[in-house]
Amino acid sequence: MSTSEVEEPHAVGVAALIRRRLGECSPAERRVARALLAAYPAAGLATVAALAERAEVSGPTVLRFLARLGFGGYPEFQQALRDELAERETSPLSAYRAAERTGSALAGALPRAAATLPEAVAGTLAELPQGELDAAVRLLADQQLRVTAAGGRFSDLLAHYLVLHLMQVRGGSRLLPPTPVERTDMLVDVGRRDLFALFDFRRYEEPTLALAREVTSRGARVVLFTDRWLSPVAGLAEVVLPSRVESPSAYDSFVPALALVETVVAALIDRLGPAAGARLKAMEAAQQTFGGT
Repeated sequence: MSTSEVEEPHAVGVAALIRRRLGECSPAERRVARALLAAYPAAGLATVAALAERAEVSGPTVLRFLARLGFGGYPEFQQALRDELAERETSPLSAYRAAERTGSALAGALPRAAATLPEAVAGTLAELPQGELDAAVRLLADQQLRVTAAGGRFSDLLAHYLVLHLMQVRGGSRLLPPTPVERTDMLVDVGRRDLFALFDFRRYEEPTLALAREVTSRGARVVLFTDRWLSPVAGLAEVVLPSRVESPSAYDSFVPALALVETVVAALIDRLGPAAGARLKAMEAAQQTFGGT
């Protein structure tokens, strides 16, 4: 196995790598991939025999699939998953303590940001599969679908930012409200004509997963914005858009995710073409009529 093959799973994350290689796989290998993603990462921490049984394939098929991903064997694959679990559980406090131990904070915030953020944005966009971006834009451009966006404690800001753009260029978009009565009213009629844009980053939030389970059980579709370790929502999502989170501080950065949202909006405007321009013109006229800002 070459050096690049060894490094790739750790560079992009195991789950993201599985999704990227899915199109190269045989039908049996795809069953392994789907079994892993449906119960990630727990399914991969079981034995080869248990994973093969879950996927309804043979043990050698599991090993061939892992070799396709660049792993030298099942122990190496499981170690990568354990390493990911440790990274997924990183908190701002643990990151702060690590910076104290290494002295990395001594370099100064400005040099750290200049070194970290541009690379994180560039890496996010370079690693994003074109097919996933195209699929997300195709769904968002479908005027038959009503779009609802939701995020967590911090990522709700990204959800709101996306919705503000969607209101401008395609309409039929809304942010999931925080209060129980409004939220219930919005969700009671969810069905096959609904599309949810969900934002969930490490230290993943259980309410977001619960929401994804409920709406997909009713036929709604999900586009997930997440990090390279992939939220548990990835197993339910039709499209997964991962971004890096490297930061000059103890907090994960949303700068790469914001760049990804803006890339999606740019691609959506391209796809909508004159319809986006007509919508923007109508919005400006309405703004003048109703005195909006």
